[in-house]
Amino acid sequence: MCDGHHHGTLPSRPLTRRATIAAGAGLLIASSLGPATGAIAGTGASRSSRLTRGTRLVHADLHNHTLLSDGDGDPALAFDSMRAAGLDVAALTDHATLSDNLLGDVLAGILPPEYTQVGGLTRSGWSRTQQYADAANQDGTFTAIRGFEWSEPLIGHVNVWFTEHYTDVLQAGLMQPLLAWLRRKPGLVLDGGADGLAGFNHPGREPGRFQEFTYDPRVRDQVVSLEMFNRRDDYVFEGWADGKTSPLVACLNAGWRTGITGVTDEHGTDWGFPEGKGRTGLWVQEHSRAGVKQAMRARRFFATRTSGLRLDATATPRGGPARRMGSELPLRSGTVRFRLDLARDQSWAGRPLSVQVLRPGAEAPTVVHVEEFRVGPVVAFDVPLDVADGDWVLLRVADPAQPNASPGPAGHPCNDLGVAYTSPWWLVP
Repeated sequence: MCDGHHHGTLPSRPLTRRATIAAGAGLLIASSLGPATGAIAGTGASRSSRLTRGTRLVHADLHNHTLLSDGDGDPALAFDSMRAAGLDVAALTDHATLSDNLLGDVLAGILPPEYTQVGGLTRSGWSRTQQYADAANQDGTFTAIRGFEWSEPLIGHVNVWFTEHYTDVLQAGLMQPLLAWLRRKPGLVLDGGADGLAGFNHPGREPGRFQEFTYDPRVRDQVVSLEMFNRRDDYVFEGWADGKTSPLVACLNAGWRTGITGVTDEHGTDWGFPEGKGRTGLWVQEHSRAGVKQAMRARRFFATRTSGLRLDATATPRGGPARRMGSELPLRSGTVRFRLDLARDQSWAGRPLSVQVLRPGAEAPTVVHVEEFRVGPVVAFDVPLDVADGDWVLLRVADPAQPNASPGPAGHPCNDLGVAYTSPWWLVP
């Protein structure tokens, strides 16, 4: 059902007033991340990589809410708004809480207030979300996805996409019931989520941090993402001021192989339009639900807070083939050449930025190299890597002229403002 074509089951809906104004007037301006710009539709870099072939860049927002849970907006308008804003791929992911669990009413009187103050997705809302997605989906032009946000208010929130079914928080305080549901194939008696993909949302915002990113290798391939940009926030040092380790380090060190996403987590009525909120760039072989799902499973994506940004990156061990971000890097130790293709539009030409090479650390990512560059040519630099220091590496693009609003250790390079993150590479001897 979720990999289908445009069904036209609902009448087309008029654009919102906001969308009409924005599309016609280039109303939007960039946040502190750069000069004034319009929405993606009228600006942005070419969709072709200068490093790799066979894929095309699509701009995505994979995390949004509506009146079907705690958002303000009519879900019938959401996909139109995101398409009008210039997005190519969009998902509605309303909260699945205790509301549809048969025990929900019984438990409501004894659980902490965090569990009862937010009504969540119901079965009728889940069905409606599919209708809206099917009506908006158009292969080759706009990919509309139904998902849900499993929302455990003290442990954390997990997005799930492409499943036939959804699941509530069946057991407060535990991750394992969700991970078991993800492993289970949907059947006649019990539903399951083995047909879907999942990702960790705003990691560290909730104190339990997914039971410290409790790891289950049986669903490693399905759990594809970690949000580093959510709304306008960079989560690399989330909780650092309160004595917590970096969620990025905690997740990847636990064994998860998550790519890195940016999302708006929109709860308002202007889905897709605010500049400066997180979004994801996906490199797809085919602009369709199947193509998006394949790119997500391959971790072939990056996070940014800038509309229209193109980012591609490869890592090449000496004497070996170039490997794209999100893939395994066959290496025990040795020098690796990184190449970075980053572009936006003419207003970004010559802009001074830096790229930081992030490696595992005990509490914060270790930055083993910083390469300063000006936006324009492909950036290339060599870095020695050793799997003895940890099995992952990723690149963070930063603006040295501006501070990260949520800093980590004094003097850490990631205290500069984050512009984008690649997905990691995983070192495999």
